[in-house]
Amino acid sequence: MTSKPAAVSRKDDLTWSEVGQLGMRYARFPIALLCVEAFYWFLTQPSDTLAPIQVTEAWLWNAATNLLYSDGEFVASTLSTHNGWLTRLDFTHPDFPGNYNTVALYVSDECAGVHEMIFLSTLVAMTEGVPQKLKIRSIVVMCSIIYVLNLVRLIMFYPIALEDCIANPNQPECLSGMWNFHTAVYEWGFLVVLITMWLIWFWRVGGPARTLDASASTDELWRLQVRKVWESKHVAMIGIALVLIAFAAFNVTTNEEAMEAKETLDVCYFSELVTSECGQAQNRWDDAIGYAWSLSALSLVVIAGTTMTIERKDEHGQWHTSLFKVRNADQEE
Repeated sequence: MTSKPAAVSRKDDLTWSEVGQLGMRYARFPIALLCVEAFYWFLTQPSDTLAPIQVTEAWLWNAATNLLYSDGEFVASTLSTHNGWLTRLDFTHPDFPGNYNTVALYVSDECAGVHEMIFLSTLVAMTEGVPQKLKIRSIVVMCSIIYVLNLVRLIMFYPIALEDCIANPNQPECLSGMWNFHTAVYEWGFLVVLITMWLIWFWRVGGPARTLDASASTDELWRLQVRKVWESKHVAMIGIALVLIAFAAFNVTTNEEAMEAKETLDVCYFSELVTSECGQAQNRWDDAIGYAWSLSALSLVVIAGTTMTIERKDEHGQWHTSLFKVRNADQEE
């Protein structure tokens, strides 16, 4: 008579608690990106929030366009002010439509490339197992590449418009190719480039192996962690910040003048218009949301500062969380 072998419990089976911990570990990426997107949205609601970067982009854009496409008969572009900042470019050519044969464009805060820089920097910063110094160097290099790529994107506007308008001179529809290029790059082109850059970087720095070994000891002296011990004061700070954000949003959405200005701005952005009416609407919208923007941005900083903590290693080179687990295991024994 043969006896059945005793059931052997597999130690490598994950418990539901461990599954939850893994889920939270990888959920940090979308959560961090959502928080960054929310903060960037509040940051750029007033126009020209990133004016210094916008001005440098516009100056380089104008200089490169004139260097590449101007000739003895005409200047390819001229630089002027928009909302008080030197961010407006006027393309000129005899075949461009309109009474003055010009195409007016300007570098908005969205066109400055900062959105893409923040997105990619967040992906790099959240990658586990990579030393902080390497992350910082990588972020600097990648942001520089994004700045150059964004400038190249802007420089491409003139030759696209020029080619189409030479084929179909003085017709408004000859600018469709330039707008279609702008829309394609803005909506999904840059996203593909950013994800590709991060994947290449992740592979080159040995990201898969580093991530698998992230739980082991590393040379990092500190790391950002979600707060594990919550006190009543922390919960109260989060609650107050959420109430302030809700109050700021309610204050703007119930302002009829602000909503009318926002509708006008939506039409201006969709049609890529640069008119005095659009400028006035932008100023009214900025005035209406200035208080709400400041209040909401401050609240988001409070939420981030309360939710995240900086964890450092002790004199034995161990994380505090590791020591906490060891002590708990000793007490159970």
